[in-house]
Amino acid sequence: MCGIVGVFQTPGRANRYSLEDVRAMAEVIAHRGPDDDGFLEYGPLTFGMRRLSIIDLEGGQQPIANEDSTVFVINNGEIYNYRQLRELLVSLGHRFRSNSDTEVIVHAYEEFGDEFVKRLDGMFALAVFDTRRERLIVARDRMGIKPLYFRRDEQGFAFASEVKSLLALPGVSAEVDESSLVDYLSIGYSVAPGTIFSGIDKLSPASMVTIDADGVEFKPYWSPPKATDETHDFAGWVDRVRAEFDRAVEDHMVADVPVGAFLSGGIDSSAVCHLMAEHTDAELNTYSIGYAGGKAERYYNELSYARQVADKLGTRHREIEVQPDVASLLPKLIWHLEEPISDSAITTTFLVSELASKSVKVILSGVGGDELFAGYNRYLGGHYHSYLDRLPRWCRQGVLPRIAELLPSGRQNRLMDICRYAKRFFEASELEPAQRYAYYLATANRLTVHSLLGAELAERDSGLVHVARVEEEIEDELLRLFRIDWQTQLAENLLLLTDKMTMACSIECRVPFLDQRLVELASSVPSEHKLPHGTLKGLLRAALRQELPPEIIDRRKRGFGAPVGAWFKRDLASLRWELLGAHALGARDLLDARAIRRICDLHDQNRADYTDLILVLMNLEVWMRLFVDGRSHEDVSAELRAHLAAA
Repeated sequence: MCGIVGVFQTPGRANRYSLEDVRAMAEVIAHRGPDDDGFLEYGPLTFGMRRLSIIDLEGGQQPIANEDSTVFVINNGEIYNYRQLRELLVSLGHRFRSNSDTEVIVHAYEEFGDEFVKRLDGMFALAVFDTRRERLIVARDRMGIKPLYFRRDEQGFAFASEVKSLLALPGVSAEVDESSLVDYLSIGYSVAPGTIFSGIDKLSPASMVTIDADGVEFKPYWSPPKATDETHDFAGWVDRVRAEFDRAVEDHMVADVPVGAFLSGGIDSSAVCHLMAEHTDAELNTYSIGYAGGKAERYYNELSYARQVADKLGTRHREIEVQPDVASLLPKLIWHLEEPISDSAITTTFLVSELASKSVKVILSGVGGDELFAGYNRYLGGHYHSYLDRLPRWCRQGVLPRIAELLPSGRQNRLMDICRYAKRFFEASELEPAQRYAYYLATANRLTVHSLLGAELAERDSGLVHVARVEEEIEDELLRLFRIDWQTQLAENLLLLTDKMTMACSIECRVPFLDQRLVELASSVPSEHKLPHGTLKGLLRAALRQELPPEIIDRRKRGFGAPVGAWFKRDLASLRWELLGAHALGARDLLDARAIRRICDLHDQNRADYTDLILVLMNLEVWMRLFVDGRSHEDVSAELRAHLAAA
């Protein structure tokens, strides 16, 4: 696990960037790889890395070369099938210098050319340089587990695991990309290739780019299935899913350092921990996070369920409780996150990662289980919409919208949660399918974005709507929704925050649910088997029923976020106005201050749930102070702490 950086300067032009510039790119992301670094300067290319040693601790230094040092590779990630690939490549005559998983990449490129990336099973953001052809290949893994940013201009192509490395280059500064603001306000994150940084893009999942004297070429190399497999019954799918998931967890445990797991007490993390315990004789380390406070905090607190699973498995379990004073952490988290997404899990993921980093360097997570096996309420939209269509038009278009207006909306208890889902379902009922699914995931509707940004920008569809329209040809509903999530919410929200927050603590997070073979298998399951009789995660529950107790397997889902909606109304109310008031974000000539005030008022009155939008607005102001104003996260944290103390 590493951070990678590099520049490929346009042949025929005077080199703008030096080796020292690339070293500076790597130094700013030293948290991603505190154990080692390495660099290569050859012709138009200079690249380097920071290493977190996981496999072959002594012999895995990068860049790694082939036998005659004509091809070099740097890699951020892990190749889980490296042992099988190594055996194949040795049988074909290749000689290895190390036991590192990264070395298989350079020999696979020698053997298979550009098709090498299709042989890799793992999570990665990598760069391969062929000195004979002066040709660079940069690629991102299939699911987008590892991020990769780039900047392209007439001087050449620069890339990095984090944006701050690109900002370290001379002449590069942070400016707001206005078109990406539509994504941030509408869905709470940006869809690749866009970012909030003008002139800085990110490589899409399952994509590669080649750079040489002829120019720059982008191309995809993989995608999930486009059709389901109708040849198996429910029982057959249960057996296949159970076996493939077991294999994926075992593969993801390979390491030469201690391995642990996040444990929330939900189905996904509990299943990962159970299978990990089956595949090791060592004591398993597990880590959980909960919340101290009142009713809203208790609604989100899952520590008792996590303890139950930990006790059953006999793990070495550690936990922490979070209070609203974590607000002072926000600038540090945004500095690491770089993109101001609207997910409260940034705080919980960072704090539980910080706890885990004291005893392990590798952690397994249940991220991806909900997307792969239909675990979110939004996946029930089509199921319930089939009933809604039976109602007369006057009822759907006249009565239901009025009911939706009257429903309260919040997240502090089960009733408010149900009302929130019902409100959104009724409001979206008459939209076309692509916009309907986007509405389920929205942080703000078009009218709200209009009030914040103005009509011209607000008329643009979000990146999620664009992806949803492309995927409309997929017949099976859950497969279509998974393919949308794969390109949007999963890669650019959940996986992005997971990578950034764990690497901020210098630990590697692995996600066995997103193993390539398991993804391809689960994507092939027809909707009627994956979501039997409208039961969320029905197939996965059946596959794991023999392993997990009923109170875990059958309980309702709670997210890994924090009760920030309630905090905004009391403990963090003063901080909210410090960041969103007319003297702060409202004064930046970026968004309408009156619209921001109205959003907060509606949220406080429980007339609308704007938790996600308020969070992205607060994060946006912190982002502006850090990246546009050029202040340190220590300075901004001190400012916010002083404000909270005086409030």
